[in-house]
Amino acid sequence: MSGAFTKHKWVLTAVVLVALYVSPYVFLGEDAHVRIHDNLDSNVVWFKILAESGQIFAPSETEIPHMLGGLPRGSYGSEFNFILWLFVWFKPFTAYAINETLMRFVAFFGMYLLLQKHVIQGERYKFIASGVALAFSFLPFLPTSGLSFAGMPLVLYAFLNIRAEKATVKDWLILLLVPFYSSLVLTFAFFLAAMGVVCLVDWMRTKRLNGKFLMAIAMMGSVYLLVEYRLVYETFVASSSVPHRVEFNLGHKDVWGAVKLGLEDFHTAHTHDISLHEYGVLFAIGLALLISRLRGKQAKWLVFLVLLSFGLSLWYGFWYWEGMRFLKDRSELLNTFNFARFHFLSPLIWYVAFALALRVLVDKTRWMNVLAVLLVISQVGYVTYAGHPEIKYQRYDSLSYREFYSEELFKSIQDHIGRDPADYRVVSIGMHPAIPLYSGFHTVDGYITSYPLEYKHAFRDVIAPELEKNKTIRRYFDTWGSRCYVFTDELGKHYTFTKEKEKEIDHLELDTEALKTLGGDYVLSAVKINNSEETRLKLIDTFESEQSPWKIYVYEVTGGS
Repeated sequence: MSGAFTKHKWVLTAVVLVALYVSPYVFLGEDAHVRIHDNLDSNVVWFKILAESGQIFAPSETEIPHMLGGLPRGSYGSEFNFILWLFVWFKPFTAYAINETLMRFVAFFGMYLLLQKHVIQGERYKFIASGVALAFSFLPFLPTSGLSFAGMPLVLYAFLNIRAEKATVKDWLILLLVPFYSSLVLTFAFFLAAMGVVCLVDWMRTKRLNGKFLMAIAMMGSVYLLVEYRLVYETFVASSSVPHRVEFNLGHKDVWGAVKLGLEDFHTAHTHDISLHEYGVLFAIGLALLISRLRGKQAKWLVFLVLLSFGLSLWYGFWYWEGMRFLKDRSELLNTFNFARFHFLSPLIWYVAFALALRVLVDKTRWMNVLAVLLVISQVGYVTYAGHPEIKYQRYDSLSYREFYSEELFKSIQDHIGRDPADYRVVSIGMHPAIPLYSGFHTVDGYITSYPLEYKHAFRDVIAPELEKNKTIRRYFDTWGSRCYVFTDELGKHYTFTKEKEKEIDHLELDTEALKTLGGDYVLSAVKINNSEETRLKLIDTFESEQSPWKIYVYEVTGGS
């Protein structure tokens, strides 16, 4: 027993630390702090709505009435997504916590296997492999992305085994199962493209096509297409409606602006692929390159990985260069699909490079070995401090899961209205529409990646007077529009006006007739509207509780038909 522990002590230690990392979900429950942006404000509610709709397997054109006046089933994604089924089988927070736990453990074991088998083999590097894998598993992955980021090392491990013709059944199973727990359009379309390039380079270099490697790429791609059959059909065959994405008008940076965006991504990464590499990882890489240079050796793979990450970041920057509009304006696919996402491979690249750099240090001297250990420990500490949601979001005084949704408060509003939520619709001001949606309200507004363009135009009529006052929110809505919110000049692009902020709106201008046409009966506002009567809104009541950070003003829409 002791011999087994000694052999695997670093892995077992890391497993305990991963368990501690996710323990707040167990001990704090819904009082845990979690990411709001592109998480509680969107994905969590999408899964909850679909899981409770009874329409999981319905045709794509079937209407699900909860959000944006009713959306086609196809807007909510595939029924073959494992996270969706977690929301079917468990309560929303439990499903969320299980997903987070699985992500962390898969990220750790995937990176550990990749490093030990293909990057830094050998007993002497087990601490490095365990430490780097642990740091990677602690990264603030987009929570509801499943294995889209966290699973990349495991998938690369399987592909490299197949490429080396040393694969077992488990490698093929990895490629077969991961598509059910990850996103093609978010990351793996770009990952598979990268594997395709590797296969092509191998063919050109060896003059021999690696049939199994190519078959593995094709197999995983095919499984993704089957999983995402709704998206494929809507995109390439026949859409049930014209999506709002066709009016995307993003990317107007000049050359320097594009370069600056790329450099920022290279140094600090994007909000969806935060890699926290800017201190310890870059220092280790720089030191390793210096040592290699002084020893007259070439760290080719290390240089290649850094240049690759730099190139992907520049590509990301130049995707938003104004010169790209020439192509985007002539191709709906280029305009609606984000081909810049190759840079989402960067967290994988940086941590493989980190492991290679640490190997150079370990191979140098005993003192460098000590430094390598310190760098591993410091990186694990840094990603914990900067990325752990309980630490990070308390530091920013963010809301907990329970506080954000405040179910009891919004259920009391439902009870006061006294009607079946399916018989009326609400719109939110000063807070995310996801909050009332979570409690079962049906909303005129919402946030989703694709909805009918016709609805965007109709909703714009509601907020047109406010958009005319403020260029920032006007451009935000008109050029993107996935957040179909009641934007106001006085609140701007801010959506968390809790009662402690004591914010009020003095000059709200909405087209309440247009709002009524969309079925809007009530406004749920996190701020007091001082000119509500002029806007043809009648204050019904105010709702708050000691347990909730919100104070909600409920207005009835009196204007319109």
